[in-house]
Amino acid sequence: MKNLKNYVLVFIALALGSCNDATEIVQDGEFSESAVFRTVDDMNLVLNGVYQQLNYEESIAFSTVFTDEVGIGYANGGQNLDDYRFILQDNSVSPEIMWANTYRMLNFANRLIVGAQSVTVEPGEEATYNKILAEAHALRAFGHFFLMTHFSTDLKDDNALGVMKLDFVPQITDLLPRVTNGELFDLINEDLAFATANLGNPTNYKYITQGFITAFRARMAAYRGDYATALTNAQALIDVVPLTAAGTTANSPYLTMFRDLAQGENIFTLDRPVGKRTVNSIWFFNQPNYQGGPFLDMGRNLYNLINATPGDIRRTAFVGATSVIAADPATTPDYRFDDVLIINKYPGKAGAPLLNDIKVFRVSEMYFIKAEALASTGNLNGVTNSVASVLKQVRDARIVTGQPVTTLPVYANATEAWADILKERRIELCFEGHRYIDIKRLGALANVSIDRYFRDCDFNDACTLPLSDYRFTLPIPIIETRVNTLVRAQQNPNY
Repeated sequence: MKNLKNYVLVFIALALGSCNDATEIVQDGEFSESAVFRTVDDMNLVLNGVYQQLNYEESIAFSTVFTDEVGIGYANGGQNLDDYRFILQDNSVSPEIMWANTYRMLNFANRLIVGAQSVTVEPGEEATYNKILAEAHALRAFGHFFLMTHFSTDLKDDNALGVMKLDFVPQITDLLPRVTNGELFDLINEDLAFATANLGNPTNYKYITQGFITAFRARMAAYRGDYATALTNAQALIDVVPLTAAGTTANSPYLTMFRDLAQGENIFTLDRPVGKRTVNSIWFFNQPNYQGGPFLDMGRNLYNLINATPGDIRRTAFVGATSVIAADPATTPDYRFDDVLIINKYPGKAGAPLLNDIKVFRVSEMYFIKAEALASTGNLNGVTNSVASVLKQVRDARIVTGQPVTTLPVYANATEAWADILKERRIELCFEGHRYIDIKRLGALANVSIDRYFRDCDFNDACTLPLSDYRFTLPIPIIETRVNTLVRAQQNPNY
């Protein structure tokens, strides 16, 4: 918590510096909410800062490397090899970044919630005031859930340890323990109830909307195994947000969406204007093409899945045009140079080839959650109201105009249905930060773990992990445990 407090002090210094007269009413080294939060406009400035602290890129980076979404690129000089070898310890970089950045965001959200009490609300500003507070509560809920997803051993167990509950402005001396998932879910649900009641009906998908709250509830319920609630919320979005069509290769709404030129089926994205962290720097040194220094490229097994269906727009959307594709990757002499599968999920923005918005919630995911709910009740086959029919809807939406639609699958048992759900999530949601958590929560049902092509892992023989492996839960990072004796005694198993 001491580390987190330092992050907040930097933020407060910036906030005070933005008001020339603020420092005149605060002694050196002293912080007063009333000095920063005086108007609704001040609240909005701080809210923008909360959004900026919501870092999703590190979870994408970790998930993509630790699982089976990437292979080692020809330009690799040692980048990410520890994660690729499944070396995961309390001093690993990704858990530290996810932990520290998310608690920093929670600190900022709490300071906004507390500071809002000092604001004088002018006539006509009540709705804006309430909306800002609603967004802060929703972001606080999402931050806690993000941490639980990665650091709790079992989200389906309310008695399992979650993370530290941060719903107040901490002091530098505070040491917080991890609390149970049940206690954290109570806070999350309280925050979401407040947000729902006070948000109004904004429509900008780069900020908190009612759609964000509904999608969040659907995902959270699915992760908890509460499929009745998950289905209700997922269906509510399916009913109003259409799947983005493939169109034609030359005129594709789906490609336009991933180029950040249209909302498409996005429910919530993190805005990434020029100057923000570049998501493509997870895989490339310079730009997302063959010449751009790919130190990681697409895993061969993932490519084979994407390339399996004729007319699937995802082949164009996710695989770069400058890829070098080996006719026989199993025997080509220099695999790393002869089979270079360029990741194109984030094709860049004008003037910023490494930059794209981060897709947090899309309606595709709601279809997959619906499929999970149907699988949980045994509704596997049939042309309607089945796992098969729901997955076919997504697959058909990805077929370009003029090509035949996909065949309705037929499952022999529930394991096959779960495996097909996991496979379609692997394709559609690749490089969006889902794969690590998906294997953890669905792998046993599908009998599927990390699935790397043999030549992507032949240099170190790190091709898969048992589904029971402790590394499907992240370690509490050493930046916390070395100063917080309470959490040190609550480290996750085997770390």
